[in-house]
Amino acid sequence: MILTDLRIIALKDWLENDLLLDICDFAPASSDASFRRYFRVITPNNRMIAMDAPPDKENCVPFIHVAGLMSAAGVKVPDIYQQNLQDGFLLLEDFGPHCLLDQLNANTVERLYGNALDSLFKLQANTTIHNSGLPRYDQVLLDRELAIFAEWFIQHHLDQTLPEQLWQSVCNTLISTALEQPPVCVHRDFHSRNLMVLADALPGVIDFQDAVIGPITYDLVSLLRDCYIAWPTALVDTFRDGYHQRLLAANLLDCDTEQFRRWFDLMGMQRHLKALGIFARLHGRDGKSHYLNDIPRTLNYIVQVCASYPELVEFGGYLQQQVLPSLGKIGNPL
Repeated sequence: MILTDLRIIALKDWLENDLLLDICDFAPASSDASFRRYFRVITPNNRMIAMDAPPDKENCVPFIHVAGLMSAAGVKVPDIYQQNLQDGFLLLEDFGPHCLLDQLNANTVERLYGNALDSLFKLQANTTIHNSGLPRYDQVLLDRELAIFAEWFIQHHLDQTLPEQLWQSVCNTLISTALEQPPVCVHRDFHSRNLMVLADALPGVIDFQDAVIGPITYDLVSLLRDCYIAWPTALVDTFRDGYHQRLLAANLLDCDTEQFRRWFDLMGMQRHLKALGIFARLHGRDGKSHYLNDIPRTLNYIVQVCASYPELVEFGGYLQQQVLPSLGKIGNPL
């Protein structure tokens, strides 16, 4: 611990003097791409997670609200034991140190992804969107996210300028495709680092505070085309098509396989473009450069999707001719 970190001092003071916890050990548990930090707190009788969310940069209220929605839907989220909204501290249930990414391999993928898809289905089937209190994943938000790619990945990271007409065409295609999908509750970061392996079949779901009401394929493609691990196309297709049939049986949508595949592919492309911008921003602004290692995998997803749709072929050519060579020049792993 850095003694000059006043927030850690304040957090420990809250735990020990306000909550009267007898702390045996206090150590970093994890951090994420935001300003939140997590610490594992061990007492003689329990293990818990303390969240530090600076109020001037993060808001704990959406976390608390979404936790309630997801728990009511049957999704396993951490219990909130104590909260201090004024200082931005929460004391949470500890799901342990093992996320799906740590446990995934050829022998476990069907079981772990099957469990994850069970949780996703509960979220989508059991959350009433009309009185959820969640914001809409509307055109403004979709456009703002795509702008992160243009600003941080293309301009800041690569020092290039996107061809304006080409980029506007891509944005129009991706946004219109997203908005035509049935709306459901969307976790928005439903991937292998935010799903914890527990003794129960269902995974523990974390990092859900940015949930919205949005496209039905968003969380599915987040999981199956994960920025942090890639699977063979045939396996992804099997999971996707099986989940499509499950949604049809539950009357959560009404579309054929080709329509669902198009939604899935283009929704994934929108997400992956945003992710590239975020990875570049984390590197350039926040000094979290390890995310650069995930750029080639994420960019490859986009290139593959572009090759499958005539309206995106030109953009795919731009990526291959301008972006990929530039990545090599600035030292990104290719």
